[in-house]
Amino acid sequence: MAINLQKGQKIDIGLSKLTIGLGWDPREGNTGAEGFDLDASAIMIDANRKLLGEDSFIFYNNLVSPDGALTHTGDDPDGNSSDGDDDEAIIVDLARVDAKVEEILFVVTIADFEARKQNFGQVRNSYIRIVDNANNEEIAKYELDEDFSIETGVEFGRLYKRNGSWKFEASGIGYKADLGFFLEKYYSGTIIK
Repeated sequence: MAINLQKGQKIDIGLSKLTIGLGWDPREGNTGAEGFDLDASAIMIDANRKLLGEDSFIFYNNLVSPDGALTHTGDDPDGNSSDGDDDEAIIVDLARVDAKVEEILFVVTIADFEARKQNFGQVRNSYIRIVDNANNEEIAKYELDEDFSIETGVEFGRLYKRNGSWKFEASGIGYKADLGFFLEKYYSGTIIK
């Protein structure tokens, strides 16, 4: 039976091959002409809380991490491809994660939020879940229940190493941000724009 996580709750993972599924629905009457384009990303960071390199930022334009540990299943630009399942997912093989990686953050941002005048307050049923790839069973799920009325980027959760084993924390931290914000926040080199 899956664990329903609360904000800030931490659990031991206990497996190496898993899928991080992320899902959301636009609130009725708030879709606008363009609809919503939410993007899931994974950020692989080291002990200094810095991105290992630009190629360790996994998103719709960089689907596989250099170590082969993370694979993004691809962009769902309007949320209509999921049919009630995860809108976007990232397949994880913890046994392949680069030894320098101490943490993997999972964030979701709203594309073109300024032009479309959109925020997470217009989104409902947002969640992050962990699925065991061996049997396709959900082991844990965190449903965002806060009303992020101005936030345009949310850190849903994070995998992190403690004493050699991987754990998961349900974060639920909102930002007024886009993908570029997260890249700049964690990247220690020069950003090429």
